[in-house]
Amino acid sequence: MINEQNPAYITIVEGPPPDFYDAPDDWTGSLMECNNAAEVALCEMRTFNGPSLVKRCQDAWREDRPARLDFPTGEPGEREELDIVAVRWEKVDEGHKLFLWLRL
Repeated sequence: MINEQNPAYITIVEGPPPDFYDAPDDWTGSLMECNNAAEVALCEMRTFNGPSLVKRCQDAWREDRPARLDFPTGEPGEREELDIVAVRWEKVDEGHKLFLWLRL
């Protein structure tokens, strides 16, 4: 059973809401093989420390805790959270790029 009391968060502090893209990869369907199936979307963002954010998610999942993306909605003072179901990072010229697959 997942411990909803202490989720791990990746937080977008300010700026516009992230863009979400269709996640057409064949493997994403297997992420949602559960009782509460949902769509999976991909979100990409730049970060200073991709490995640390990936580790935060992996540690939470290992402890049966959820990992969530917390972000501004675009409305003043409004925020939203989505469950992260997969994560990876890669090095780019600007630093690190984080790829999050999210349950919509």
